[in-house]
Amino acid sequence: MSIQIGAIDLNLLLVLHTVLAERSVVRASERLHVTPSAISNSLARLRALLGDPLVTRKGRGIVPTPRALALAPAIGRGLREMELALHEVPFEPLRCNQTFTLAVSDAGQLTWVPRIAALMREELPNARLSVVGIDSLVSLGDLGSGQVDLHLGLAGEGAGLHFEPLLSERTVLVARRGHPVLGKRLSVRALGGLQHVRVDMVPGKSFRDAIAAAYARAGIPREVVMTVPSFTAAAAVVAATELVATLPESLVREQGARFAVQPVDAPYPARSVKISMCWHERTHVDPAARFFRELVRRGVLP
Repeated sequence: MSIQIGAIDLNLLLVLHTVLAERSVVRASERLHVTPSAISNSLARLRALLGDPLVTRKGRGIVPTPRALALAPAIGRGLREMELALHEVPFEPLRCNQTFTLAVSDAGQLTWVPRIAALMREELPNARLSVVGIDSLVSLGDLGSGQVDLHLGLAGEGAGLHFEPLLSERTVLVARRGHPVLGKRLSVRALGGLQHVRVDMVPGKSFRDAIAAAYARAGIPREVVMTVPSFTAAAAVVAATELVATLPESLVREQGARFAVQPVDAPYPARSVKISMCWHERTHVDPAARFFRELVRRGVLP
C-alpha cells in the first residue's frame, strides 16, 4: 500500500511510537497527557490508513505486529531528529551532569575503564559513569532498552544498532606461575592433555564458544572441567590450580603479574577478537552521547 505522508496526521505516528515504547495504551495516555480512549481512537485511524492492526492485546499489555515493528525505527528516528532540530543547544562538556552507562567485560573494566574514568574526571567532571558487565547488558535488554548507552566488545546485531571497530584483541593461554608446563614448548599432544577453565559471561544464553570451535578446527582436544562467569575469576582459579585458561592478551599483559599467571608456550589455536564500540540509534546524534563515545575511543586507544 502506497501512502502519501500528507495523508497522515503526524500526531498519529507520535501516538504509535509512544504505545510501542510503553507497550501499554494506559501508560501511553499518561505519557501524552490524553485519555486512553483518545489513544485507542488514534490507533484506529492509523490502522485504517495503513491497513494493519499494528498492535494486539496480550494480558494487560500489547504486542506489536510485524508491520509496527518495521515502522518503529523510522518513526523513532524521525521524531528524535525533529526534536533535535527544534531544541538542540550547544553541548557544554564541563556543565554536563548526566550519567553514562557503559557495558564492558571484566577484562575491559581492568584495562580500559581506568583510563576512561581519568578522561571523564578531566573533561566531564560533573558527569557520572556507571559500568555494567555483559550479563547485565543482556538482562537489561541490550542497547535498545535505553538502560545502556555504550557497549565495548563484540559488535552487536539488530535493528537500530551502530558499531565502530576499535582493535583486535588476541587471546593467550595461561597457567599459574611455576606450573610444570612453563619454560618449555608443549607438543600438540601435551596441549590436548591440559584441563581448562572456560569463561561464560552470560550463563544460560548458549552463546557460541569460539575457543572450543577453534580447538575443534585444529583437531586438538580441549577438556573443560570448570566454568566461571568472568576472566578475572578464571585467572584466580588458574593461579591456585593446575588448570589453564584462555584470557585476553591485554589482561595478561597488564594484570598477569597480579594474578600470578603466565602465557603457555604451546601450539594452541591463535584467535583474535574484534573489539567494537556499539551504540543504539536512539543516541546516534545526541551531542552528549557523541562526546562520550569520542572520550571512550581515546580511553581504549590512548
